Amino acid sequence: MNTCYIFGAADGLPEKFEREDSDLVIAADAGIRFLEKLNILPDIAVGDFDSLGFIPDCKEVIQHPVMKNDTDTMLAVKTGFERGFKRFVIYGGAGGRPDHTYANYQTLCYISTCGGKGFLCFNGYTATAVRNGSVSFANSASGNISVFSASGKISGVTLKGLLYELQNAVLDFDFPLGVSNEFIGENAEITVSNGTAIVIWSGGINDLCE
Repeated sequence: MNTCYIFGAADGLPEKFEREDSDLVIAADAGIRFLEKLNILPDIAVGDFDSLGFIPDCKEVIQHPVMKNDTDTMLAVKTGFERGFKRFVIYGGAGGRPDHTYANYQTLCYISTCGGKGFLCFNGYTATAVRNGSVSFANSASGNISVFSASGKISGVTLKGLLYELQNAVLDFDFPLGVSNEFIGENAEITVSNGTAIVIWSGGINDLCE
């Protein structure tokens, strides 16, 4: 599936990066500095560029005012949707300011609400949002995995192939019941029938059965 890659300026940036010709690469504000280190020119630079301090010189620049409702990452996501992309991988969107990290978890929920798939990759972990659907993992996945409610009380939560399983359970926003589960070398699946969950696991996108 064609992927829209978004690069921010926080933690969790990859040591190297490869793309397909059909993919879209967007630098969100100062995220362009990382791409410059890899000698990669983004297809689009998006943001108010207050963190960068200047307007970058690249193929396409979409500048927004500093006084705005959307974060630079959210602006990049909306740009990706406008260009026809449904799969998003966000680097450099966690760590640093905790409010920015939390905002990017909400951005994952926005992507899911709009019918897309979004992944936030950082420091050996990956997060995604599951809305009224499921996410599956290969039996090669290892380490820990946590599931949190992102929309109040969510129901029909089923966890299969993990150390702690659930069947048609309810998770609430104010109690972390789904924290610190573990992969056990089996194909695993997380299903949410009604609501949105944030799933965070130690590993990468290659652990998924997409």
